[in-house]
Amino acid sequence: MTMTTPAPPAGPTSSDQPLLSLRGVTKSFGAVEVLREVDLDVRLGRVTALVGDNGAGKSTLIKGLAGIHSFDGGEYLFEGQKVHVTGPKQANAMGIEVVYQDLALCDNLDIVENMFLGREITSATFINDAEMERRANETLAGLSVRTVKSIRQKVASLSGGQRQTVAIARAVLWNSRLVILDEPTAALGVAQTEQVLKLVRRLADKGLAVILISHNMNDVLEVADDIAVLYLGRMAAQIDAKSVTHGQIVELITTGRLSSTPPPAAVALDETVESETSGEAQS
Repeated sequence: MTMTTPAPPAGPTSSDQPLLSLRGVTKSFGAVEVLREVDLDVRLGRVTALVGDNGAGKSTLIKGLAGIHSFDGGEYLFEGQKVHVTGPKQANAMGIEVVYQDLALCDNLDIVENMFLGREITSATFINDAEMERRANETLAGLSVRTVKSIRQKVASLSGGQRQTVAIARAVLWNSRLVILDEPTAALGVAQTEQVLKLVRRLADKGLAVILISHNMNDVLEVADDIAVLYLGRMAAQIDAKSVTHGQIVELITTGRLSSTPPPAAVALDETVESETSGEAQS
């Protein structure tokens, strides 16, 4: 398959057309099939929560989107064009940025240095510190971040919520279209969690597409527009967040199906998943 990197669109992508779509995506490691015929749609201006139990395939799916792993089969569509992403740089060039749970921040560097780490702006043979400061300030202001006293603070001095904010700001600094957040509220206190969730919501409100990976269903229901549930490597359902309760999401995560009639916005549950869970119930 030939790699295609789509040119930046002239205007906003229609909300009717997903920014990113997966169709029948598969991924195996040796004899272990981790992803099986996965479908997913992610739209601009919406937060798509990706949920599932440990081992459901969430990390493998995200790493496939980010170019760390190549999918074995199926279609990967970005802005309506079929792509074959074989490396993180290709994903970045398309406008996909990932904020992993470890944040990948350097404690000994300040906020500006972290935001431009590996992508420093240079003039002739010198680093253009003033331009980097200007763009860092502009990005933080655009996200309505007011919790950071100085962009020249060392990251080691920041709270957990502030560190997460810097990592997210770094992701959106590069004309991102899709930001993927891996457990952004893990290990945060109540106030810091609320701060980060408001930032996640602002990303979508500014027109970006957001994928939020979380085990916290309260966080998911607070900010998500869509919920995609992985179960044993298959997409059990992708549902409008307003159509389901906390209990129904847990049921989908743990059994791969709903005992009650799925809401109209839900994607039809995979028949194979249903048969698997039925077999488990009988055993």
